[in-house]
Amino acid sequence: MNGMRTLLVEEADDRVVVRLNRPETRNAIDQRMVDDLHEVCAALEAEPRILIVTGGDGVFASGADIAELRERTAADARLLINATVFGRIAALPLPVIAALDGYALGGGAELAYAADFRIGTPRLRIGNPETGLGIIAAAGALWRLAELVGEPLAKEIVLAGRILNGEEALAARLVTELHEPDALLPAAHALADRIAANDRLATRYTKAVFHAPRSEHPAAEADAQAVLFESPEKQRRMTAFLERRRRA
Repeated sequence: MNGMRTLLVEEADDRVVVRLNRPETRNAIDQRMVDDLHEVCAALEAEPRILIVTGGDGVFASGADIAELRERTAADARLLINATVFGRIAALPLPVIAALDGYALGGGAELAYAADFRIGTPRLRIGNPETGLGIIAAAGALWRLAELVGEPLAKEIVLAGRILNGEEALAARLVTELHEPDALLPAAHALADRIAANDRLATRYTKAVFHAPRSEHPAAEADAQAVLFESPEKQRRMTAFLERRRRA
């Protein structure tokens, strides 16, 4: 993941931190950023790790790049440019954490909706004002948002342009934690630490089965559990648990 043009990337054994880095456009998501995000996804599909996505001071992402959007045609709409990369992020093998400070609007909000976890700051402003620009929120908001906050609030956001602040997003459970800006990234790492302390393979199967279609349950659980019951890590962890209990 070297040579990124729009992202700053920090890699560790168990996680990757991606910082959106187009400060001159308030981190507007353009084609170059989409291409860079696809490169991150390819790396994490090949070597699964937790992903933390964050932005700059006071802005996560202000939306898709309007200068690019203005020139796009019907043929471009059918390419699903942003929807495809956000879907790929949502489908990554291990959890994705979005750490949101300030503006997360339009495509920036849709990137956040694709994450497994969203944490924010009190100055968060999140929503989808696309209809004010003569388009729809076509990269996930029109179906992910209702799943996250329920249909009535989702309609306020996508049809009436309501922008939630940090406290409102927390009350709606759109974010699960609020932290002051200087504590946001440490909080994301603390959440990643809790995830990383668990068995990586079990976490991968849990995410995959959680998102499997309802019609595939409970067979999906049975298939995953069958693999995990035979794993050396299951044996090691359960043996250690029993030994700790005996010593207690």
